[in-house]
Amino acid sequence: MGQGDVVAAGRVAVVTGAASGIGLGLSRRFAAEGMHVVMADVEEPVLSSAAAELARDGAGVLPVVTDVADPAAVEALRDAAVEAFGAVHLLCNNAGVGGSQEPLWEVARGDLEWVFGVNLWGIVNGIRAFMPMLQQQDAAHIVNTSSVFGLFAGSLGAYGASKHAAVALSESLHFQLREAGSHIGVTVLCPSAVRTNFQTSARNRPGAAGPSTDTDAATRAALQSLDALSASPREPDEVAELVVEAIRTSRFYVLTNSARDTAIRMRAEEILSGSAPTPPLTWEAR
Repeated sequence: MGQGDVVAAGRVAVVTGAASGIGLGLSRRFAAEGMHVVMADVEEPVLSSAAAELARDGAGVLPVVTDVADPAAVEALRDAAVEAFGAVHLLCNNAGVGGSQEPLWEVARGDLEWVFGVNLWGIVNGIRAFMPMLQQQDAAHIVNTSSVFGLFAGSLGAYGASKHAAVALSESLHFQLREAGSHIGVTVLCPSAVRTNFQTSARNRPGAAGPSTDTDAATRAALQSLDALSASPREPDEVAELVVEAIRTSRFYVLTNSARDTAIRMRAEEILSGSAPTPPLTWEAR
């Protein structure tokens, strides 16, 4: 089998952040292809319900409660997947959170650690835990979920910074795998507005992160402002279709609509000219 056969009946996909939103859309899409799906999420009740729904439709599915910021938990996820299905061919590092929109010099350290722990270290932990298994397969692929806000002028505080890091990490991973002669493919998903419950991600903020500000309200306000000129939100199932096509065609960057193309181009021009970055909504309004 070739690289295009990663998404196929009998293959095994691991999806983090799988209980809802894009993660659930991906899980449904892979199950429809006849794949075994290991669904990981930190929300046990919602995860169990989502997995049960797929199982009723005949999918081979395994729910595993997982905090992706914890490397031991991600290693346990890998072990559970291998024990249940014998292999892993597709890893979707999809879990993500919003976090506080306070100025970076004022935001609680616990919020910074939470956001980077999930959005960046969650990807790192996935790569480190699953790479040996993926290298053993005849075909394998990694999908890292970033955001369109990881592609243009810094915005959304720690969230935006973590998503820029996720893009750069994915690019480095691609280069290193190619230099090593590896067959493993890499895709970075950079969605714009998608119909999910992401804007209430503070419901999963760990108590160990300490006191917090109203992260949900701030995230909602910021995203609503920046999405004011975007197209209507895409459905998770639509995004999942784009991801499957990207895997099959070895596409690296996946954007979900063209609403932010101007801001992405302007960032590149500002870098080359040395000018200060312009707030992205300013460019979109022109």
